[in-house]
Amino acid sequence: MLHLGLGSFHRAHQAVYLQRLIDAGDTRWSLSGANIRPDMADIVAALQAQGGRYTLETVSPAGEYRYEQIDAIREVLPWERSLANVVARGAAPSTRIVSFTVTEAGYYLDNKGRLDLSFSDLAADVERARKGEAGGDNVTIYGAVCAILRARKAADAGAVTLLNCDNLRHNGERFRAGLLEFIELAGDAGLLAWVNANTRCPNAMVDRITPRPPPELRARVKAATGRDDPAAITGESFIQWVVEDDFAAGRPDWGRVGVELVESVQPYEEAKIRILNATHSCIAWAGTLVGLGFIHEGTHDAAIRRMAFDYVTDDVIPCLTPSPIDLAAYRDVVLDRFGNPAIRDTNQRVAADGFSKIPGFIAPTVRERLAAGQGIDSVAMLPALFLAFLQRWHKGALPYAYQDQGMDEAVAHAICDAADPVAALCADSGLWGNVAGDARLVDAVRRAGERVARFVAEKTGSKP
Repeated sequence: MLHLGLGSFHRAHQAVYLQRLIDAGDTRWSLSGANIRPDMADIVAALQAQGGRYTLETVSPAGEYRYEQIDAIREVLPWERSLANVVARGAAPSTRIVSFTVTEAGYYLDNKGRLDLSFSDLAADVERARKGEAGGDNVTIYGAVCAILRARKAADAGAVTLLNCDNLRHNGERFRAGLLEFIELAGDAGLLAWVNANTRCPNAMVDRITPRPPPELRARVKAATGRDDPAAITGESFIQWVVEDDFAAGRPDWGRVGVELVESVQPYEEAKIRILNATHSCIAWAGTLVGLGFIHEGTHDAAIRRMAFDYVTDDVIPCLTPSPIDLAAYRDVVLDRFGNPAIRDTNQRVAADGFSKIPGFIAPTVRERLAAGQGIDSVAMLPALFLAFLQRWHKGALPYAYQDQGMDEAVAHAICDAADPVAALCADSGLWGNVAGDARLVDAVRRAGERVARFVAEKTGSKP
């Protein structure tokens, strides 16, 4: 398997499942890892120096620490502008799966699921693909995978599975649509036909809270294991992976080590995205507004926990019922996980990318509740929290740098500068789709905004 994106999540999740399989005696599969952009240079260098090995620290909600060495990544490919080594590995007949971890914004999709060519790096990749080139400083996932598949076709290397390992809803389907559109824009009809015949893109749902490694992790790992590991990572003890069992050229026997291989991922991903991911953002935005730095602090605040609990109970569970999952139990497990003080997941990390998260995590519940003629008071708290958060950003008053790949800064500032910021936020069709501007949405978010203002005032002693 070639995995694109050597960040903490992949190394705490997909690589761990393969390690479990290797430890069980099945050594037929291994991972090659690479980044397609020139980031994380220090970590990549450390992994190369360690032969791909690193230490994973996990912590349970009860505070139990565990350390294990992961060596499932047998090859670490250094970044180079041409991506030649990545393309060569992806085009090798022995590579049967190309997987990747992408943020929501990294798909460059508009609200109709089409590629948004207003992004300069995407447009540049299309132009490079038209010329038969690969590489560059800001390569997109489509540019990289297109180059791999073009080389694979030329080498007659056989079929391959393209496997998403991220949080986008219907990720395999949406990636495939974006990839086929990208190849069509590049004008390569032969490659388009080959990809249609020789690739599969299963949907998948992934879950494990994996915060940025804190500065003290390296010393903690050394004290516990004796290993000085600059590439060590930390995460919660909980782990889950649900994958549509649709592979083009074989796969590891993941079912043996706890991966759920299913016919349809949809009920699992809907529960995870709406209950876990949206609630995570809720707690991060609310916690930031009242001066908290970590997710566990907000989860243990009664008022913030109640916002999250009510959002799931009042609006999400009715939308997702019936479900093969015990949704109320899942809600409670999620809140217990978020309350783990040892994880020390930051509000800064989780609060990021609001303009990408609202359309996928929050807007579907709003649309479904409105379509059923039901109220949206509880879910409306989330966009109200985000708007208050965005207004802090607009004023330069956030306690940390805010990163949002899906945000047009001019549009965001215009929302905050509008005579009616609530109406401006609710009118954004990129966020809300066909309910943008709906009077019921505007009214609910306005009333929720008043509750947010009172909540902040009570917590901080300021005027609402």
